[in-house]
Amino acid sequence: MTTSEFDSYRPPEEPRRRRRRDRPGGQQKADGRDSTGSPGQGNRRRRSGLAPSTSDGGREMAMVPEPQFSDTSAHSYYGRPIVKAPPWDERVAAYLVCGGIAGGSSLLAFGAQLTGREVLRRNTRITALAAAGVGAVALVADLGRPERFYNMMRTVKLSSPMSLGSWVLAGFSTGAGVAAAADVDRMLGEKLPLGPLRGMLRAVEGPAGGLAALLGAPLAGYTAVLLSDTAMPTWNDAKDDLPFVFVSSASIAASGMAMITTPVRETAPARALAVLGVVADVVATRFMEARMDPVAVEPLETGRPGMLMTWSERLAIAGGIGTLLGGRHRVVAALSGAALVTASAFTRFGVFYAGKDSARDPRYTVEPQKRRLAARRRAGITDDSITTVR
Repeated sequence: MTTSEFDSYRPPEEPRRRRRRDRPGGQQKADGRDSTGSPGQGNRRRRSGLAPSTSDGGREMAMVPEPQFSDTSAHSYYGRPIVKAPPWDERVAAYLVCGGIAGGSSLLAFGAQLTGREVLRRNTRITALAAAGVGAVALVADLGRPERFYNMMRTVKLSSPMSLGSWVLAGFSTGAGVAAAADVDRMLGEKLPLGPLRGMLRAVEGPAGGLAALLGAPLAGYTAVLLSDTAMPTWNDAKDDLPFVFVSSASIAASGMAMITTPVRETAPARALAVLGVVADVVATRFMEARMDPVAVEPLETGRPGMLMTWSERLAIAGGIGTLLGGRHRVVAALSGAALVTASAFTRFGVFYAGKDSARDPRYTVEPQKRRLAARRRAGITDDSITTVR
């Protein structure tokens, strides 16, 4: 290898100036005392809690005491939370609820389309479109400016739940809108001013309903991925099971809306989905909480989120029993459907509030991290950037 004279060149360094360590009025002695017998600078440094200088000449650093967290602790260093809660309010929680209703309703609508249940198909299509519209309005209102939603549509980023969710919402709304428009036109006696577009609408009605059904499950569950992709301790710790909770919650919400809006003679698929959804929802929620860290799960079991999650399970079970025993009676079916819709809303609001609450107390961040670190050390994982050997 060829080298030049610049490879070995080093600029000259100025000699360091040594500071005088002797105190005024006396010389520093080897035992740390000056000539007057008082402690010198070295002893003062040790008594003040400062670490001694490193061998390579590094600056002396102050020793920071180990932080102590209690059950009532709300902040960490400098009075700030360790993680910052997202600035989302109840409009985002409403979007979570509407996404579940819309996604589940599109699946019921497609089933009704295949089995010839015209009233159930029409009502669930309209429900899906209305829920998607309300959810989109709530999302845009939380973003502050509509152009922020448009900016998310400029690219497709497979690693971003927000990017994929925006495209899922747009595709779902298109399919659900076309399918619902065809049913609304029939309900009004073909009085909509469609002209020659009516024939085209009839031709694409079926594929549009299929598209909405295909994107229904991703719409109902992607919001769980979106929440768990954040640094909020409770949301992140539930990342493996929260999508199942949201999808099962969406099924009971959609079936409940169908039982409210549709005569019982056509709600047999909705009743079957309601009973299965209740079982899946209760099991998935219990399984998720059992697998979470005992500290990270606390926000789901205490305070306002705990109350919402408790009543969600109670209402889901009550709605499931009412559907199973009296679902063929119109009033009982409507009341059971209302209980199921409320249970689904309580689940999503409870999860939403729990995640935000977990960001306010450093215990929910620090203690699970310590347990994960200890588990990695016990497993012998010591050669990465996370685990170090002490």
